[in-house]
Amino acid sequence: METTAHHAVSAGVTYLFALILMAMILALALEEKLHAKKSLIVGFFAIGSLLLASIFDLMPFGDIIIPGGQRLHMPVYIEAVDWEVIAIIIGSSLFVDVTSRSGLFSWIAIKLTKASSGDPLKLLWYYGGMTVLFSAVLNNVTAMIIVGSLTGVSLKKLGQGKLLLGFLLIEGLLTNVGGLLTLISSVPNIIVGNAAGISFVSFFLKASPYVLVATIATLLLGAKMFAIHSLQSELEKQRAAELIQGFDERDGIRSQGFFWFSTAALAAFILAIATTSITPVIRDLGMGFVAMGFAVLVLVRFKHDVNEFYESIDWDLVLFFMSLFVVINVMEHAQVLELIGRGVAWVIGDGKSHTGTAALLVSSSIFSSVTDNIPLAAMLAKILSGLGIPGDSSLWWSVVFGANLGGNITPIGSASTLVAVTIIHKYQIKLSFAGFVKTALPFAIMQIVLASAYVLIML
Repeated sequence: METTAHHAVSAGVTYLFALILMAMILALALEEKLHAKKSLIVGFFAIGSLLLASIFDLMPFGDIIIPGGQRLHMPVYIEAVDWEVIAIIIGSSLFVDVTSRSGLFSWIAIKLTKASSGDPLKLLWYYGGMTVLFSAVLNNVTAMIIVGSLTGVSLKKLGQGKLLLGFLLIEGLLTNVGGLLTLISSVPNIIVGNAAGISFVSFFLKASPYVLVATIATLLLGAKMFAIHSLQSELEKQRAAELIQGFDERDGIRSQGFFWFSTAALAAFILAIATTSITPVIRDLGMGFVAMGFAVLVLVRFKHDVNEFYESIDWDLVLFFMSLFVVINVMEHAQVLELIGRGVAWVIGDGKSHTGTAALLVSSSIFSSVTDNIPLAAMLAKILSGLGIPGDSSLWWSVVFGANLGGNITPIGSASTLVAVTIIHKYQIKLSFAGFVKTALPFAIMQIVLASAYVLIML
């Protein structure tokens, strides 16, 4: 790539952009008072950051030279966007919306509801476990979209709509717990695992005990906080039994052929997503391609009527992510993330103390709650590699746990929690940025404390 000449970034410029990052986070926290959509807020900061980056000559502007010497003009902000995440969001949204028309999700939801005998607490445990497993084999966004759809159907049909906020928030938090289960469950896992030389089997064996304990603890705390109880009186049980008897999983099935087609497509979709990283050719195209490919596959069924499904896409969410990626990319060039990394390197010291290990986990959790955990994980992996930290050191796991669990502190900390909030708003339930932090913080603290103890004692 041909670029303009760049000078070293001064400390003043870095601090200026750090202030811009903090201002954006504050604006998101005051979203309701500003009466502006999150996509507009972050878009404003993305445009302002790019302009300032150009003024200070921070960005690598220029043409890309492709094989054969051909020049390809590529605006710098195009490269900044993680298009695979965007493709996953759009593709998964379309796929879920189309297959839901087959009655498949209603069928699954009613089956699970029947298995719970209409008991809200049992249903919470069933859906919580499903969220963790889906997040382990799918990406967190897809898992949240699927489970969130099931939750809305079940609780509405059961007459428990008042519990929807609790269910969806708990599921959103569990997506990041489930994202710890395997080496391929999240991008930070892949980055850190490869840098440390951790195998797939070793990763699973070391992460699964924590995931099990954290899942149980999260569900117990969630049931208490949101007053999700088992049915006690005979009258409640009788009413639930009557509602269950009135449920027919075949009600939403208009076409048996399309139902089985959607069932097969869902099974193939889960399998394809779970094996993307090991499937020849597909692994080069990524999960975004798989999501979009399956979306197109099921849309073929409706042909000229596909425009109605495009309306199901949350464009505010899509534009928010695109703008956020641009802001984070500018922050990398302004060395804001490097500034954070230097602070973390100072915190861990020689890398052998328990204090440094716990501090790394907590600090990476905090930073990943306000910035993208992928560049953070990559930066911390480089720092640990440069310090010569061995692959069996617990410091690597501090980064893994911190980068994943930090997403549960704020709604912008991870894509899945943001999707959870979007689904909550879809059902016209009020939950502001500050409201999310206030509600989710006890869960995040509990999960991070458990992770710190686990890393220090067991790893």
